[in-house]
This record gives sequence, C-alpha cells and structure tokens, in this order.
Amino acid sequence: MAVDLGASSGRVVTGRLEDGQLYTEEIARFPNGPVPVPTARGERLHWDVLSLYSGILAGLRAAGGAASVGVDSWAVDYGLLDADGELVGNPVHYRDARTDGVAERVFEHVPAEELYAVNGLQVQPFNTLFQLVAAAGSSHLDSARDLLLLPDLIGHWLTGERVAELTNASTTGLVDAGTRDWSRRCLDLLRERYGVPAGDLLPGIVAPGTVVGSLGPAAGPASGAPLVAVGSHDTASAVAAVPASTPSFAYISSGTWSLVGVELDAPVRTEEGREENFTNELGVDGTVRYLRNVTGLWLLQESLRVWRERGREVDLDDLLERAAHVPALACVVDVDDPRFRPPGDMPARIAEFAAETGQRPPETGAEVARCVFDSLALAYRSAVSRVAELSGAGVDVVHVVGGGARNTLLCRLTAEATGLPVVAGPAEATAVGNLLVQARAVGGLRGDLWGLRRVVADSFEVRTYRPEGGTAEWEAAARRLA
Repeated sequence: MAVDLGASSGRVVTGRLEDGQLYTEEIARFPNGPVPVPTARGERLHWDVLSLYSGILAGLRAAGGAASVGVDSWAVDYGLLDADGELVGNPVHYRDARTDGVAERVFEHVPAEELYAVNGLQVQPFNTLFQLVAAAGSSHLDSARDLLLLPDLIGHWLTGERVAELTNASTTGLVDAGTRDWSRRCLDLLRERYGVPAGDLLPGIVAPGTVVGSLGPAAGPASGAPLVAVGSHDTASAVAAVPASTPSFAYISSGTWSLVGVELDAPVRTEEGREENFTNELGVDGTVRYLRNVTGLWLLQESLRVWRERGREVDLDDLLERAAHVPALACVVDVDDPRFRPPGDMPARIAEFAAETGQRPPETGAEVARCVFDSLALAYRSAVSRVAELSGAGVDVVHVVGGGARNTLLCRLTAEATGLPVVAGPAEATAVGNLLVQARAVGGLRGDLWGLRRVVADSFEVRTYRPEGGTAEWEAAARRLA
C-alpha cells in the first residue's frame, strides 16, 4: 500500500505485481489544504495533520492486509514532539508568511554560496533551515524533543519508530549533498546563531528501501505489515517511476509544483548553478535529482478555487478545451514571481503582472488558463535547457509524470516550447514509485532502478507528443519577460 500525501489531497493506493506488471487501485482519497489559524503572532497557515492521519488509517483499514506500506508527501514541513511524544501543535504550512525575509537574514551571517557548497539547494524561503530560524524562540520549538518530517511523522505514529528518510531530508537544507548525512556546518549554524538545537531534535537518516518497523494495531488488517522508507519526498518516488530506458532524459514531475531536472550520479554545486537557483535533491539508489522548482498548476488550482468561491462553477474539461483555442502566447507571466506564492486571487495577480509588463490581461477563464499553460511551458523550456547545460547531461526526451501528464494541452505546449519529444505518463508516478521501492524491499521484486522502470514501462500506457513547429515564438515570449 502507498500512502501518498499531496498538497490538495491524500490517498491510499494498493499495488499488485503479477507477471512483471504492476496493477494499482485507489482505495481512499481525503482532502488536504492550508488552514488559516489566528495566533498571538498573527495568522498562521497550518496543515491539519490529524485529519490526514485519520484519513490514512481509514484507507489502510479499507484496503485490508498488505505485504508492506510506504508513505510519501511533499517536502520541508515537519511536526514537533514533546518529551511525552505528543505533537506540539499542527505543522506549519510551507506557504505561511513567517519565513518572509528569513533567508536574507541568514545570509548576513553565512554567505549563500557557502551554504550551497554544502547542501546544494536552491534558495526557497520555506526550506526547513529557514523555517527553523523563523521558529527560533517560539514556545513550540522550545518544548520540542523530536523533529520529524511529515512522512516520517506519519510513519512514527504507525510504527513507533523515529527516522529521517534521505530523499526528504535532503530538501531541508540541513544535509550535506556529498556525504548524504546531516551537515555539522548547518546544525552548528542553527545552534550557535539562533539557539535552535536541531542536532538534538533530528533522528538518524535512513536510505529508501529501509524497513523501518511494523504497523501497530491502529492500522487494522494491515497491522504487522512492514513500513518501508520509500522515496518519501513525492518527487523522489515520481522520478523513480519515470519509464525511461536510457539516462539521456529530463523529467517534469508536474502537479501543484513542477520539478524540472535530470538524474545524476553526483551533485553539481557550481556557483553558476547556485545563481540560477538549481537544486540538488537526493534520490533513490544513490541518485541525485538536479532540478529547478517551478511553480506548477498551483496558479490554475487557486484560480479555480477563487472562481468557485464566487459562485462560478467551472468544468475543468470544458475550460481546457476552450483554452486550446485561445491564441498562443497572447499573455505570459513569470510563474515564479513571489506574488503567486501565497493563496489568493490568482486571476487578479495574473492581470496585475500582465499590466506591469505591457500585455493585455486575460479576461475570460479560458484566457487565464491558456496564460498559465503557456507560461508553464515557457518556464519548462528555460529549465530543461539550463539544467542540461549546467550538468553536462545530454537530453533527447522529456518525460512528464504526475497529474500534468493528463493535460494534453500542457504536454503539447511543452513539446513545442522545448523542441523535444514529450512522453507523458504515468499520471500516478508518485504512488507507482512508492509501491515499487516497497516491493523490492520486501522481496517481491528484484533489480536496480532501471529494472523498476522497466516494470513501469510494461505496466502503463504513455503518450508521446512531438514538436511540430519552430521555437522562435517561444524565444520572443521569453524576451518579453526578460
């Protein structure tokens, strides 16, 4: 069973291996999202982790017995436990404003290039390192005895064990990308400069494929099943399920976020890569995901939410169909502009960006959607080109996995923008990668990472999009944003 937690929903998916093929079934799905809560320090965005845990238990019980279970989720966020092992408040959401300006304060004491030489991470205001600096001196952090990243927190509640799985730990900013262990330099920075004893709070790191413990009685029929530390960062599991047959591929894990990169054997920690905000996240079987985080379908998701809150019901399939007929590249935005990061009125923010850059703002829902898709494809084009140049990796195909693989228009635009064939699927790559790492860990499957990918290729249909035109219009659109 794969417990797969995303920013908008969580689910429990079962997998069954038969004659070299993987068959999956979604057993349960439950909602997720930010919850604004008033506090003495102002409004905070939290995750309702107790509701998530309740949904997980219900899904595990509904699915019945299992050979194994694995948990994956988004990165960087964490739960704190006190001396009695009880949760100290609901985890703070990474989109909360508490980290605004924190990275710049940290860089006053330790240069950005020095940190990058250790952790190899792009600067994101919500990296766990910056979250801990923002939390320094709070009653929650002062009373904490353990810090567990979200999938490890769920794993702890299921088994009683406390570990930090490597792929998710590597996104915190506290791991040395070369040694693949907690960085003494970063832990000392937190303790000496900010009084945060992170080294005392963090558990030991385990690699994907490690059997952590056995599920307790709360899991119902699944009790006693081994919990496997999979690639618990959802992108690590998704990339493990890319159905590539050769190393010369780029990937786009497309969902609320889009992770665009290549797979390497060693981190790339050059100054040029740091300046362009490329990151080194650790993957399954000793790999490195060298990538750029691109704001993904979040802009469309928030637009849909705002429209529906205003009483305007939108049929997504109809919206995508109408967006396909909107003139190409009529309006594009920088999807990574900070104004698009927090929840809010995305159509208004897109219109504001368009006006500032001398473009006609999109007016209809279809025009907003087309703007988002064109802008994403433009961002993908830049990221694929630069990741290949900075890493020296050859790229002759782009694999799109995750929910965006179902979006025919976005996949077609990505092929046109990059000038490369795009192979779309599987859409459920995160759960698939989670399940296959489990299967191998408990002896249901053998082989290296490429062997896992062969199972994916044999089990799921994919669709290939080939570029049909030149890239001149995309180059012109990029200059418009520059």
